[in-house]
Amino acid sequence: MAGTKTLLMLENFIGGKFLPCNSYIDSYDPSTGEVYCRVPDSGKEEVEAAVEAARAAFPGWSARSPQERSQVLHRLADLLEQSLEELAQAESKDQGKTITLARTMDIPRSVQNFRFFASSILHHTSECTQMDHVGCLHYTVRAPVGIGVPPGVVNIVFGTGPRVGEALVSHPEVPLISFTGSQPTAERITLLSAPHCKRLSLELGGKNPAIIFEDANLEECIPTTVRSSFANQGEICLCTSRIFVQKSIYSEFLKRFLEATRLWKVGIPSDPSASMGALISKAHLEKVRSYIKKARAEGAQILCGEGVDKLNLPPRNQGGYFMLPTVITDIKDESCCMKEEIFGPVTCVVPFYSEEEVIKRANSVKYGLAATVWSSDVGRIHRVAKKLQSGLVWTNCWLIRELNLPFGGMKSSGVGREGAKDSYEFFTEVKTITIKH
Repeated sequence: MAGTKTLLMLENFIGGKFLPCNSYIDSYDPSTGEVYCRVPDSGKEEVEAAVEAARAAFPGWSARSPQERSQVLHRLADLLEQSLEELAQAESKDQGKTITLARTMDIPRSVQNFRFFASSILHHTSECTQMDHVGCLHYTVRAPVGIGVPPGVVNIVFGTGPRVGEALVSHPEVPLISFTGSQPTAERITLLSAPHCKRLSLELGGKNPAIIFEDANLEECIPTTVRSSFANQGEICLCTSRIFVQKSIYSEFLKRFLEATRLWKVGIPSDPSASMGALISKAHLEKVRSYIKKARAEGAQILCGEGVDKLNLPPRNQGGYFMLPTVITDIKDESCCMKEEIFGPVTCVVPFYSEEEVIKRANSVKYGLAATVWSSDVGRIHRVAKKLQSGLVWTNCWLIRELNLPFGGMKSSGVGREGAKDSYEFFTEVKTITIKH
């Protein structure tokens, strides 16, 4: 048909080759709401092929020296860096995020991660002890569990959770699973993998608090808290969604926070001046909007954003999944908006009076991924950070990561940790060897 656009057709990557699939599903451009590519709707057959390719590649790859594997990871980082603009454009189009964020954070961060672990692999040591009285020497070795980049080392299989996801996590020859996503999906993974005693690393949701004491530096706190609330449309597990402000500065903070939020521009992802792009899907946009309706029904105040301010978009993007950054006040801690992960550009601002009170309230949810604390009192920062039930606590900053240190959450925010030592231990199997001489 004349005028019909050719859709991008993705293929699975198995055994070092791109392979077509028997059936496909539509993938939508979040900024327009239109189909822009088709993705394989894989199932058990494709998973079996990927597992077989991995099994065949494992002996050769695992036998390579750390130096050889390090070189491969550095080469991957080089290739990512060389294709930064192309990859940033693809990530922005697929996820709806601004091209600026993809260029400055997502792709550079991927490069950094490969380079970090390429270096880290060269510096691990093993344990060794002696038992002279029985003439024994004990030492440990670590054997790889997963695999790494010649054909079959990395396999990419597209599809839906119920089809390809379930086939993968229940496969008896997939020994471990690293998953980032929602708690309900993690529960399903745990159930399916339990009969095989698979090792799990689960990085799940968060309902992350920011605690702002009266001695906080608001010049730094306000722009950082706007960013921590609305970066990537709030679709970061580490985003702030509950802001507790000490009562004595509550009014001033709220006024300045609203002013800064209204300057946070929502625009098409290709606009270099846009602070926020589109949410990931229509269904997710409707879910996020439903929380605003619930808050309003409970008597909360929506001070800016959804249903309050006007969203201006070009005609072509009117069907996109855009939403203004939204601030809710006069809301109770028991509200679903204060308890459940919304995963969108929505944050609640509430006052508190004392240190003990705010710690109790911050810990009152089932999640425990991250928290931020703003204060100029170093003693208070240490006290509060120690008592917060969060895997990460940032003080007077947000989203500064050190890859050597553990990353992960407490309670329903996940199981396990990532980081240099933690990732090394998760992706290898330790073995103790005793030698009698």
